[in-house]
Amino acid sequence: MSQDVWLVVGLGNPGPGHAANRHNVGQMVLDELATRVGGRFKATPGHRAQVLEGRLSMGGPKVVLAKPTSYMNLSGGPTSSLSKYFNVPADRVIAVHDEVDVDFDAVRVRTGGSENGHNGLRDMTKALGTRDYQRVRVGVGRPPGRQQTADYVLANFSSTERKTLPFVLDAAADAVEAIVNDGPAAAADRLNAR
Repeated sequence: MSQDVWLVVGLGNPGPGHAANRHNVGQMVLDELATRVGGRFKATPGHRAQVLEGRLSMGGPKVVLAKPTSYMNLSGGPTSSLSKYFNVPADRVIAVHDEVDVDFDAVRVRTGGSENGHNGLRDMTKALGTRDYQRVRVGVGRPPGRQQTADYVLANFSSTERKTLPFVLDAAADAVEAIVNDGPAAAADRLNAR
């Protein structure tokens, strides 16, 4: 298995109608990472994903950035397919996803653990056969009042949140870079203490 390649998967739903949803914040982070890599995503129909290969730092490990073109609850198939194709072990797969249990504008890093009801993570765990992959948890906060969680994450960010969102995306992209360049434990120690 390759020890110098990371697979970074931005979770979300396909199509312009979902592009600005809270549930698609993982794919928004991958767009920021693509800017840093200096490339464009290309469709790879055999893997049901848009993919970009590159490096986040000069001489650093290779990264495969992937935005599944399947719906969120079917994220596992594209992830598993790409991890096999690029020979990336599960502990070098990074899922970037929305997290209602983290306050909006906060980013947390974690290895493994529960999926907390997140259908995209649940499908990834099933497809990879393990929970021991990396997660960059991008906080979207809890729904207000009695709003259902599904309705909340499938809605767009509020106008107030959109003012802060670029900074959140930048911080989440920094978290991915920290995992890739420094390792998951060092990244978690540094980022989760904030």
